Amino acid sequence: MTQSSKIGSATYELIFEDCVIPRENLLGEVGKGFKVAMTSLDGGRIGIAAQALGLAQGAIDECVKFVTVRQQFGKRISQFQNTQFQLADMQVKTDAARLLIYRAAQAKQDGEPNSHLAAMAKLFASETAGDVTRRAVQLVGGCGYTREYPFERMMRDAKITEIYEGTSEVQKMVVSGWMGVK
Repeated sequence: MTQSSKIGSATYELIFEDCVIPRENLLGEVGKGFKVAMTSLDGGRIGIAAQALGLAQGAIDECVKFVTVRQQFGKRISQFQNTQFQLADMQVKTDAARLLIYRAAQAKQDGEPNSHLAAMAKLFASETAGDVTRRAVQLVGGCGYTREYPFERMMRDAKITEIYEGTSEVQKMVVSGWMGVK
């Protein structure tokens, strides 16, 4: 399949026909594969959240480099108050996402219930990555939408973090279920 993002991460269909797995190589119990898959999602969601975090922080770092050099109207873009406020908001949200990810990862490492924490981390980090990368493109202007700079790729890559390992809506279902809202 050809993807619009995550170019270095190919996606393929995998089909098993007449495949026999020795009992000692089974993961979990026969007929309980869905449960095994669902529990493995927690770790995957934390991993996707970490990818989103890297995209958000990378976009901020690249944006800061750009705006501290690029000039418009006789001033560095970084000297405009709007730019400063946008970057501050971007960093605060990114750091908040980082803390949620650390909390979810620590709970998983400690063997504590963590499905809701993994869902919170993925939801917030992926949506933050989308917001931060879009703001970065906006701040750097037309250059942000060219392939000469990393911003448009980061923005495309951020979108997929909102989709795989469960969409944002699925994460909200997990969190609201944990809250007892049904």
